[in-house]
Amino acid sequence: MTALTWILIVVVAIALAFLRASLWQWTAAAAALIGGLQWLGGQTSVIPWIIFALIVSPLNIIPLRRIIFSKPLMEWFSSVLPVMSSTEKEAIDAGTVWWDGDLFSGRPDWQKLLDVPESELSEEEQAFIDGPVAELCETLDDWHINNELNDLPEESWECIRNNKFFGMIIPKKYGGLEFSPRAQSEVVMKVASRSLAAGVTIMVPNSLGPGELIMHYGTEKQKDYYLPRLAAGDEIPAFALTSPYAGSDASAMTDYGVVCKGEYEGREVLGFNVNWSKRYITLGPACTILGLAFKARDPDGLLGDEEELGITCALIPTSVPGVRIGDRHNPGGAFLNGPNYGTDVFVPMEWVIGGQQYIGQGWRMLMDCLSVGRAISLPALGAGAGKLCSLTTGAYARIRKQFKTPIGRFEGVEEALTRIAGLTYRMDAARRLTASALALGEKPSVLSAILKYHNTEGMRQCLNDAMDVHGGRAVCGGPRNYLVSTYRTVPVAITVEGSNILTRSMIIFGQGAIRCHPYVLNEMLAVANEDKEQGLRDFDKAIFGHIGFTISNAVRAVMAALTGSRLISAPDIGALTQYQRRLSRMSAAFAFVADVAMLMLGGELKRREKLSARFGDILSHLYFGSAVIKHHEDQGRLPEDLPLALWALEDSLGIIEERLDSILRNFPSPLAGRLMRMLVLPLGRRSMGASDRLGHEVASILLEPSATRDRLTEGLFVSLRKDDPVGRVELAFRKAVDAEPLEIRIRNATGKQVFPYDFEEAVAAGLEAGVITDMEAQLVREAAELVDDALQVDVFPGDAAAEHAEGDVAQAG
Repeated sequence: MTALTWILIVVVAIALAFLRASLWQWTAAAAALIGGLQWLGGQTSVIPWIIFALIVSPLNIIPLRRIIFSKPLMEWFSSVLPVMSSTEKEAIDAGTVWWDGDLFSGRPDWQKLLDVPESELSEEEQAFIDGPVAELCETLDDWHINNELNDLPEESWECIRNNKFFGMIIPKKYGGLEFSPRAQSEVVMKVASRSLAAGVTIMVPNSLGPGELIMHYGTEKQKDYYLPRLAAGDEIPAFALTSPYAGSDASAMTDYGVVCKGEYEGREVLGFNVNWSKRYITLGPACTILGLAFKARDPDGLLGDEEELGITCALIPTSVPGVRIGDRHNPGGAFLNGPNYGTDVFVPMEWVIGGQQYIGQGWRMLMDCLSVGRAISLPALGAGAGKLCSLTTGAYARIRKQFKTPIGRFEGVEEALTRIAGLTYRMDAARRLTASALALGEKPSVLSAILKYHNTEGMRQCLNDAMDVHGGRAVCGGPRNYLVSTYRTVPVAITVEGSNILTRSMIIFGQGAIRCHPYVLNEMLAVANEDKEQGLRDFDKAIFGHIGFTISNAVRAVMAALTGSRLISAPDIGALTQYQRRLSRMSAAFAFVADVAMLMLGGELKRREKLSARFGDILSHLYFGSAVIKHHEDQGRLPEDLPLALWALEDSLGIIEERLDSILRNFPSPLAGRLMRMLVLPLGRRSMGASDRLGHEVASILLEPSATRDRLTEGLFVSLRKDDPVGRVELAFRKAVDAEPLEIRIRNATGKQVFPYDFEEAVAAGLEAGVITDMEAQLVREAAELVDDALQVDVFPGDAAAEHAEGDVAQAG
């Protein structure tokens, strides 16, 4: 009976923990267990009940529990809590928590995710993409823009102004387009696929900038004046935040505004005397209205007793005395970007965004808006670049032959094609899901950081692979080259809106551990509460919920690992059902290990950036895996798209387990790392990434015309013309595929090989042998001519080549 008793106790405890039972449910179960065992054994001893009462009373009598347990725990928690700057606190407070909260719970509700309505384009939005967006793309010649104009052509600027491209986020009542996040993403992606310079130009005013800030925080007077002018393109906006000594660390900003009195519109008013030096400001060289972030100070006490007022945002017309714009940086692309300066510029209080009441609120305003804009613009650029690489590299790898075989059939090239297609599918899935969240009114600050980092890194990987496959065809610049200008501009995407190193190592998990965790933020707020009694009550509730949460995740993680995740329930969605369970298992493992790390390292975890980065990668790929499942479901579970979804999921799960393994191997306490490994990876690593066989299926999608390939590359601007760089290679690809059976027929019958540069002899032999008709012969000729043209690179006369080489050196510098 003793052995059976202990087995029963363990089974009941595991079941309660797995189901995340509450404390009173644990208490009731323990009482029932004791009573049942005594009844079965015919015992009446009170000793078990005395022990039971001694244990459960301090836990269930809440006032007693607060004194015995919660108060000492609260004092300890306060001592290990990391010091947080005001800018860090405002960044953490910004935005909302959405599906990332479920992923941090260890028990994501998959049905909730599947029920999220997919964001779709309205008829008006689709008409805009089919009309004005296509019209703008037709005006864009990327080589001409980057190498001859160093700016957009005037007809492109006119198209942008006339069609209100700068007003996509602005409400219709102010003359804007009021497009959905999905529409904004589609517009940016399509334009950027034609010219990254143009994509950036229309992206910035619709992301973090004066328009967004005025919409959310501006006074009615500011909204009524500026929003119609911004929508109509009468004002060119820019926002100036970065300065020579303050990039990621906004608290190091050296741009100051001192409260003073000055003359404005013929009267003396309060304002700021502002001096600044900013750099890397997109649209800055041509802007007419500058959004400026500066530190406000009031040394003379004109506004009150406080001298340091905090970061403040203001709107400054660039025509006022003391403002200097016009100089440009060379970021590797032709979009307008440069420094600006202000010397003793008087800024009246009514120029402060939101008016005087918003002095010192600038950083919070910026972080709140960034959580939306960052989730749209750069993720769209990344997904668009992946689509461009998928389309062009697949086409090129099919028409380019070596050893009489398309290079895409070689496994080395196939591996690069697999990554391009798989990453593109994953980036696009996350882009779409996040747009759906934004459409619901969410401002997912952590998810926006995840997308910014991983979609721009995915962009970099896709372009690197595409360049490798194309070889010299992509290296040699010229009007025929459809990759090199985007490739050169990748560092811009990697750097802006939070550099990728910072985003990965500090922001994703640093914010996620506080914002997305169901208890940590409440514990921190309780400790900071000036009402100590209320703070203790709140802390008691949070900390005991947290303890149960951690125990539950440990049990869920080990049980899921030992049972192949079969104990985890998930909606039946066909082939991807098991991936919901596997991701749930990793969610529990992640939440448990993160809790242990926060418990043992406390504030030190903030400085363990390598660990933080790995935790961030796990959270990121839990989200990407979720997005892939949702995307495949939204598209109707198409079996022909399944290889893409499976590759993306296997790759994400492989990365999750590798990062988890790396955390445990490098955990500051080796003993704790080994003990956690027994719980979260008791059987070792099981997910090793996608197989070669699956990779072959994915790569093959890019090498054949199909509905799957069309869906993967949907959203690009492709002009199927012989004089268009992308259209040229796509036309050659389509014709070559159509002609391939005929070429095989000729080769089998005559032994003649159809070469792009020498096809007439083979065609004549095929006609003579009667294996092809005259019409089929013409198809073979057309395909060979198109392939020959698509494989050519640009050649310049000697002087012109030297001139372009000098320009390339300048861009590289």
